[in-house]
Amino acid sequence: MTTEEANLGGWSTVKPVTKEVKEICIEEKSEIEKKTAINFKDYIPLLYKSQTVAGINYLVKLDICQENGTLEDKCVHVMIHQALPCNGGKLTVTGVQYPKTITDPLVPF
Repeated sequence: MTTEEANLGGWSTVKPVTKEVKEICIEEKSEIEKKTAINFKDYIPLLYKSQTVAGINYLVKLDICQENGTLEDKCVHVMIHQALPCNGGKLTVTGVQYPKTITDPLVPF
């Protein structure tokens, strides 16, 4: 049993974003933009934590640049739930925190 498996229901350690998590963030970009009321030109997932509970919760740190090209010293923290495959695997943005800085820790909210 891995440490992750032994921690079912708890949050993982912070990890670099995987290809799968990047794809989830790209798929949910418009929903995250709606919740922050900002259109992002650059939108770079950096780090994430995950939690397995009736699906997977992802807590992701995204580095951003506004649509007008203004460089931001800000990040967005976003929580995304992915339902189990047997329940359709639907993605839902469950929370967004903005603004955050690059040094703010990923803390579930």
